[in-house]
Amino acid sequence: MQLYDPTVTGPERHNTRAVAPNGLDGLTVGILENGKLNAVEMLQETAALFEARHGCTVAPLFSKCNASAPAPAEILAAAVERVDFLITGLGD
Repeated sequence: MQLYDPTVTGPERHNTRAVAPNGLDGLTVGILENGKLNAVEMLQETAALFEARHGCTVAPLFSKCNASAPAPAEILAAAVERVDFLITGLGD
């Protein structure tokens, strides 16, 4: 277990948002589900809308299995290799 002191400043980060695609037509969409009840079903329905409206291809499902933790680096790396954009959301 690692404990963090919230009063100590951490390393400065320079994160930027990814560049938005010019359009969605023909892109591959990935689904990242978080292990919550109904997340898979909700996200598959959402991906189906991208498929129907924009001709997107839906990639196989990615899972992180813990709604309160970040997705593991290997899951994100696999998504980067296979999809143009990724959708995620909560179930319940």
